[in-house]
Parts: sequence; C-alpha cells; structure tokens
Amino acid sequence: KLWALRTDRGGEFTSVEFTEFCADRGVSRQLTAPYSPQQNGVVERQNQTVVAAARSMLKAAGMPAQFWGEAVVVAVYLLNRSPTKSLDGVTPYEAWHG
Repeated sequence: KLWALRTDRGGEFTSVEFTEFCADRGVSRQLTAPYSPQQNGVVERQNQTVVAAARSMLKAAGMPAQFWGEAVVVAVYLLNRSPTKSLDGVTPYEAWHG
C-alpha cells in the first residue's frame, strides 16, 4: 500500500482533483520546495534513465523522433520488469503486483 507520495509542485500534482484522490485513499502528500529537483533525487535519476533508454532505442532502430512516446512507454515497461538492487531479487512489477 502506498502511504506517502513526494512530488514537485507541478500542476498535475497540485490540482484539487489529485489532492482529493490522495485524501480519499489515505495517501500522505509531501511537496518539495519549488525549483529544487535535488529534493527528489531518486525520481530525477530514474527520469534520466528512462530518457536515455528511449533515446538509445530510437537511435539504434533508426526511428524518427515522432515515436518518442512509444519509446518511453517501452523503456518504462522494460525497467519495471528488470531486477534492481533495492528490491533484492524482485522486479518492480512483481513488488507492485505481488
């Protein structure tokens, strides 16, 4: 179960609808200080990993940039099904879905 969610102050995270959604599910919200991505370092590094993987796939396949969205979706799919040190033998997908 998700207990807390730390996000930046992007519009997608500060909307009334999202605040109510989290409150209804008992999720504690933590907003980082404005213009301080270093407070959310894990997410920033993961975003860099996703972007690098998508860029590499597009370049290796010789695909045009218009397929950027699809490349990002595939990168996230693969990362969620790859083992990580932090989960000790379990993939993120397995940890989330059981």
